[in-house]
Amino acid sequence: HHPGTDDISLDGVLHALADPVRRSIVATLIEEGEKNCAETCDGLAPSTISHHHRILRESGLIRSEKRGVAVFNSVRQAEIETRFPGLLAAILRQHRTSEDAS
Repeated sequence: HHPGTDDISLDGVLHALADPVRRSIVATLIEEGEKNCAETCDGLAPSTISHHHRILRESGLIRSEKRGVAVFNSVRQAEIETRFPGLLAAILRQHRTSEDAS
């Protein structure tokens, strides 16, 4: 399920990005482009990876496409920017700053 642009809510986006693992997934997808689920979550159990990607997908942050047995994800960056201008960039800028500090 991928919500339409008008159905993407601020609460859903903020909830999804409140978790550092999910912020990291989104940052990786923006920086490196489309990837399959396993490529964005080293060391996590498959069920945990699925959980994080489901939350990101249902919030409207990523688009998932099944190809064979793999699921490839990409950030719906233009749609998020249209809906909430500057929000994603500001959150990810802070995320990178926090990562650099640790």
